[in-house]
Amino acid sequence: MHRRIALTGTATLLLATSAQAFNLGGMVDAAKDAARAATLSDEEVRAYAAQMAQHTDAQHRVAPADNAYAKRLAALTANAREDGGMRLNYKVYLKPEVNAFAMADGTIRFYSGLMDMMTDDEIRYVVGHEVGHVQAGHTKRRMQTALATSAARKGAAASGSGVGALAASELGGLFEQVIRARHSQNNEREADDYALQFLSRRNHNRRAAVTALEKLDKLSGGGGSNWLSTHPSPKERADRIRTQIT
Repeated sequence: MHRRIALTGTATLLLATSAQAFNLGGMVDAAKDAARAATLSDEEVRAYAAQMAQHTDAQHRVAPADNAYAKRLAALTANAREDGGMRLNYKVYLKPEVNAFAMADGTIRFYSGLMDMMTDDEIRYVVGHEVGHVQAGHTKRRMQTALATSAARKGAAASGSGVGALAASELGGLFEQVIRARHSQNNEREADDYALQFLSRRNHNRRAAVTALEKLDKLSGGGGSNWLSTHPSPKERADRIRTQIT
């Protein structure tokens, strides 16, 4: 009896020790993965962003080329297919949500709900604002953080050269972390300043930045906008831009 108890106790101790060793190894691996993700090159970040874009496009109804929304956006961005050496690609999601986003590979996506409420120049402002987040490195840093802290870090930390393919389950969570996270006020100001330059370089009306933000501010009372959940203080931003362009 006593001998069996002693053996059982020994077995339990060995199992606990093995589990502790396994967890420690996992922690070391996670630390290495996080360090690797934090040093991803621009090319690697763009490659992961392209995977995310392909995944999220597949989750939405994308307006075909002959759709009125797609035609409108194509016409509005005819002189904005490239910015600072980065190729831009546009699509419209047929969804009444008021939202838009950009990713590090030049992906820019509009939701039809946002296009419904915006004038042509206001849409151009949103393009410039989203490109501003990419050019300022905001989207790259978000990608690095998400890869370091999510299940996707294993793909980002793959040894050797090249970019590993991420699983669909990982891409969905990664998209949420990168796109749905709330922007800081400083990030928003940087993106707005870039949007004004973006509009000026293409001879578009910069006042559209103010009117677009005022429209978004009116939505803030009723909610229902993912744009408002990730982009703070549209009224304050509109007031700030107004002083810059008058």
